[in-house]
Amino acid sequence: MMVPVALLLLGALTAVVAPRLLARADWADREPVVALWVWQCAVAAVLLCCALSMTLSAAAAWHAVRGHVFGTAPRAVVDAYALGAAGPWAPTTAVTLACGGLWSLAMLVREVVQARALRHLRRTELLVRAPLLPGEEPAGGRMLALEGERPDAWWLSGSTPRLVITTAALRRLKGRQLDALLAHEQGHDRARHDWLLRCSAALAGGFPRVPVFAAFRAEMHRLVELAADDMASRRFGRLTTALALVELNKDRGVFGPCPTPEAHVPQRVRRLLTPPDRLPALHRLRLTATAALMPLIPVLVALVPGLRALG
Repeated sequence: MMVPVALLLLGALTAVVAPRLLARADWADREPVVALWVWQCAVAAVLLCCALSMTLSAAAAWHAVRGHVFGTAPRAVVDAYALGAAGPWAPTTAVTLACGGLWSLAMLVREVVQARALRHLRRTELLVRAPLLPGEEPAGGRMLALEGERPDAWWLSGSTPRLVITTAALRRLKGRQLDALLAHEQGHDRARHDWLLRCSAALAGGFPRVPVFAAFRAEMHRLVELAADDMASRRFGRLTTALALVELNKDRGVFGPCPTPEAHVPQRVRRLLTPPDRLPALHRLRLTATAALMPLIPVLVALVPGLRALG
């Protein structure tokens, strides 16, 4: 009954090695969409290792679970997993991993609830700052302008997603810069980057000592912005997108010598103004296919005894 142990070791190895390998990669900033995919595959591989190890450990510990997991399997397959030879660690492992899964789910639910509460709060603030007149229907356009002396803009998701922008920002954004800003935010919405951020925050908040989850959250915040920048720049140009970023953030101190919470903005501007060379299409395809294999490895490890018995 070594398969659950092998899966746990494989998951631990992936959790430690994957962030280090991705940190050394010099192509992530050049291909943020591919980097997002690779990170998702690495995290999925770790989670699959834990889930499969939990399932096999539970099957070894309790006959009821074994009947559900191997109910239709031939006798030779069941014997190949040596479930009866499991030691006293099997129930402990299964319960521990199950608790980890429930904790991850609880963290994700918390992130979703907090996001909905924030969205409700922002909609309530909008009704206060821009109240509807008697008989007026809610606007359904792509944009809502608010009176404000500080340049600011944010994307309000929901049933009628739209860009909320202050009048100060409207005065600063020239020409197609406003269109670039809108395209940037729509890129986030179309790619469902909000769910990537929630899942990464849930895993990192629930397991802060796991390197792959902490690095996953940090990289998601950076890579989704780079990906959205690329979406906007492909439609409206890199210079236009960079100028829109500068105009929105130049009064926030992000371009000064002191570090700020939004220190990534100058890096994004430099990247837009000096675009890196994209990887060849074949190289991108190879990276995508290799990453897709990562979640398959735990499945193959779990199936090896059964396949050998059938072969």
